[in-house]
Amino acid sequence: MGKFTRAEWVQGTGALEISSLPLLAQALKDLEDLLILDKEPLTHTSTGSSVRKHGGSSKPATQSPYNQTRYWMYVSDQKAAFSELYQFCFILAKPPQGRNIDIETAIAFWSVLLGPRYPIITDVIEFLNEKGTYKGANKDLWSMFCRTVDRSLKDYEADGAWPTLLDDFVAWRRGKMTSTSNTDSHNVAEE
Repeated sequence: MGKFTRAEWVQGTGALEISSLPLLAQALKDLEDLLILDKEPLTHTSTGSSVRKHGGSSKPATQSPYNQTRYWMYVSDQKAAFSELYQFCFILAKPPQGRNIDIETAIAFWSVLLGPRYPIITDVIEFLNEKGTYKGANKDLWSMFCRTVDRSLKDYEADGAWPTLLDDFVAWRRGKMTSTSNTDSHNVAEE
């Protein structure tokens, strides 16, 4: 899955001015915090240095540990940056000549990429594991799944042009919500 050439690696780490694994780990952690975990961005100071927030305190850095130009671009439009990362992951995970990602790989990516931002993914994974009939995720499903429907399912429209998997998930989830509601009502009545 996903290969980077030596030239791509050298170009990428060179542009970020990363010359060691600890700096690479820090840059990746900063991006994970911003794009995946949706944490507050680093504070950008007028000197070009960053302030890393730890709990309630801030530790100023004398200078940025790596070239954070891309990081600040991502801060300016986090939604677009996340979308770019998310779409890149589809290309990364898709076999070179394939059109789909196998469902196990899609589940793994969704749990990492979408889990922190879109809690409904836990229900989606439960549904996919329970059903066991879906074999892959195409680009349309990848692009709209989990970021379109609210956890309460209130914005789902049965008449919409949703992928079949999403229609099936919504029906499964609503049935589960109804059975949970009926069980809760039954338990209250017994008390």
